[in-house]
Amino acid sequence: MPALQLRSARHTRLTHPSSALRLALLAALLCSSGLTLAQTAPVEDPDLDALKLADTMVKAPEAHRAWRFYAEAVAGAQRLRQSSGQTREQQEQRLSFDLQWDLSLHTQWRLLLADRLDLSWPANSQGEHAVNTLKEAYLSWKPQDSQLFDAGRINVRNGVAYGYNPVDFFKDGAVRSLVSIDPASLKENRQGSIMLRAQQLWDGGSATLIAAPRLADAGVQAGWNPDVGATNHSDRYLLVLSQKVADFSPQFLIMQQRHQPAQFGATISGLVNDATVTYLEWAGGHSSALLDQVVQNTALRPLAAQQGGQTAWHNQWAAGVSYTTQNKLTLSAELHINGRALDQDGWDRLQRGPLPLYAAYRNAAQLAQQSPTRQQLFLYASWQDALISHLDLSAMLNRDRQDASKRLWLEARYHQGKLDVALQWQKNSGSALSQYGAINTESGWRVLLRQYF
Repeated sequence: MPALQLRSARHTRLTHPSSALRLALLAALLCSSGLTLAQTAPVEDPDLDALKLADTMVKAPEAHRAWRFYAEAVAGAQRLRQSSGQTREQQEQRLSFDLQWDLSLHTQWRLLLADRLDLSWPANSQGEHAVNTLKEAYLSWKPQDSQLFDAGRINVRNGVAYGYNPVDFFKDGAVRSLVSIDPASLKENRQGSIMLRAQQLWDGGSATLIAAPRLADAGVQAGWNPDVGATNHSDRYLLVLSQKVADFSPQFLIMQQRHQPAQFGATISGLVNDATVTYLEWAGGHSSALLDQVVQNTALRPLAAQQGGQTAWHNQWAAGVSYTTQNKLTLSAELHINGRALDQDGWDRLQRGPLPLYAAYRNAAQLAQQSPTRQQLFLYASWQDALISHLDLSAMLNRDRQDASKRLWLEARYHQGKLDVALQWQKNSGSALSQYGAINTESGWRVLLRQYF
């Protein structure tokens, strides 16, 4: 279920496997999952009952593993919008492999690696099927308990909100393969930036300094390419200061990109009571509006003359509250404001204007992982052990306050030993050129199996 109609992920071309091969790959994972279920199922043998208590008493703790690996098989269907106003159904399959490795080289040295390979059918609009995402690969040195130094590709994620993070300064161009619209998945399954990072810790606080150099001008659309141009296209420096004060945890950030004005950020979160958390996130600074940034392309400049706009100070906000009940149900509500995006009048004009400019603007917003409109409402609910043990239910709703379009996403996930089984459903609704009404996928569902090894 692609997030945007004009999504163009960076993939690599593989020889297109036959349907039989794809089914065989999915069947292999199903067989492995079946073995897991069989191994974890209770044994109805009265002769073993007397041994159960002894087994629980002498069970040794599991040894820590330096690695985590899982395979994920997905099958589903989606309803695609047509230019005629009708929809058609399209089947989809995906096979993914995800590895995380944390190797201790010495008491002070560690090597960390995180990589993901996604194989998807059908191909994207460019006729490509596979993409490899090198999420992280870096060397870490800890000369003291209060000092850390890292070098390599690191997925830095800043921010306290769930649905939108204005201070997540390294998210631009980081998503190579869109496997889920769940914000947690978007933050985890993305490539990091190549950088040097130094951290100093003290009681209740820390300071972090990051230097990410320019290594290439633009990203490379090849699935096995490390694609450093997507994340390291400019020299960037980030300073982060954190200090816990009473029940609140404020954080301050300064981001400097070469030839660009400095951007500032701040976050704060705190407990209202034992069940309620409030949080606020802000970023601001002098910058071009998102549309002005798009029309720097000379081919689009004549089309955008009527839109106007000047470089100015822009603010971005995310404010929210989260409440957790005693039965593990968590409800979150957030307001998102993107000051770089178009306001109501500008969005209306863009929808009535040239389609190439509209498409370019939507693509730029998606690449930057920002909303194309100024205000969004975000609701999220998650219920652990819902109704029965090991069953988790999740629901997410995005509503655009300017064009009233909506996106609804639901998931039911059951955990059994090393196996996850999930059912997901998504619905996008709105007028033809609204934020969610323009998404190519009107609705869709997926069945997901994830096997840990």
